[in-house]
Amino acid sequence: MKVTIVGPGNVGMVLAYTLMLRGAAREIVLVGANRTKAEGEAMDLMHAQAFLQVPVSVRAGDLADCAGSEVVAMCASVPTPEGLTSRNSLAHGNVALMREMLPRIAALAPETKLVMVSNPVDVLTWQALELTGFPKERVMGTGTLVDSIRFREMLSALLGIHPDDLRAYILGEHGEHQFPAMSVAQAGGEKIDDTPERRALCDKAAHAGIEVFRKKRNTCYAIGQAAAYIIESILLDERRTVPLSVKIDGFLGVEGVCLSLPVVVGKRGIERILHPDLNAVESEQFRTAAEAVRKVIADVC
Repeated sequence: MKVTIVGPGNVGMVLAYTLMLRGAAREIVLVGANRTKAEGEAMDLMHAQAFLQVPVSVRAGDLADCAGSEVVAMCASVPTPEGLTSRNSLAHGNVALMREMLPRIAALAPETKLVMVSNPVDVLTWQALELTGFPKERVMGTGTLVDSIRFREMLSALLGIHPDDLRAYILGEHGEHQFPAMSVAQAGGEKIDDTPERRALCDKAAHAGIEVFRKKRNTCYAIGQAAAYIIESILLDERRTVPLSVKIDGFLGVEGVCLSLPVVVGKRGIERILHPDLNAVESEQFRTAAEAVRKVIADVC
C-alpha cells in the first residue's frame, strides 16, 4: 500500500492530501527536485494525519525510495509557460524529463503500476511504455477523466440528474481532439439524446482546464482528485470504470498510440479495455485524435 508521488507540486500535493484523507495508502513518499520543500510538505501532512483515525506514513525521499511502491504517480513537469493555449507546448521539456526518470523508476520498482499525470498525458503515457518496457496494463494516464467529470457536471445541470448517475464519456485526446461519445451516453438505461446544446458542453469542458490555468496559473484540485480516484481503485481493487489514456489495441484500426477509452481499473492496473459502440462520426474523431497524438510523438520522442 505504498505510493510514491514524483513531483510534489500543486497537483502532487492535492493527490497526497487526498490519499491521506481517504486512508487508501499506508505509506506515501514525496520525491521532488527540491528535497527541502518535499520534507516540509511531508512534515505538514504528518501533522495533519494526526487528526485521522487511519495512520498514514508520509515522508520525503529520493527516486531510489520508489522501490517497493504499489503505484508511482508521475506529476513532475517543466514550468508551464505564460499564455498556455495547448498542453503540447510542454511536450519537449517533459519528454526530456521523463527520459531522465522513467528508466530509473522501472529499474527500482519493476512491479509498480505507473499513473501518468503530467502533460501532454497521451504522449507521455506512450513514452512511459517505451522507456519502462512495462506491460500495457501497468501504465495509464489520467487522460480524459477530468474532462468527462466536467462534462457530466454540466449535463447534470441541464438534465436534472445527479452526475454520478450519468454514463457519459469524453474520449480520444486529452486536448483539442477530444470528443463526447454521445452515441453511448445514457442515464438509467435511457439514451441521452445528442443535441447541439449538449455537444457544446463538451467544448466548454475541453477548454475549462485552460481557463482555470489562465485565472490562477495552475489546475490542481480536480486532477489531483482524479489521480487519487485511479490510485484508490488500484490499491483497493475496486474495478471502477473510468476513461483513461491507455495503449490502443487495434480499436477502430488504431494502434501504436495512447488515447482515452473506458477501462476497468483494479489491482493489476488496467483490468480490461472497453470498446464502446461509437457511431461513424465519433469513430472518425477517434482516428483523428490518434493522428494528432501520433504527430506530437513523432516530433518530440
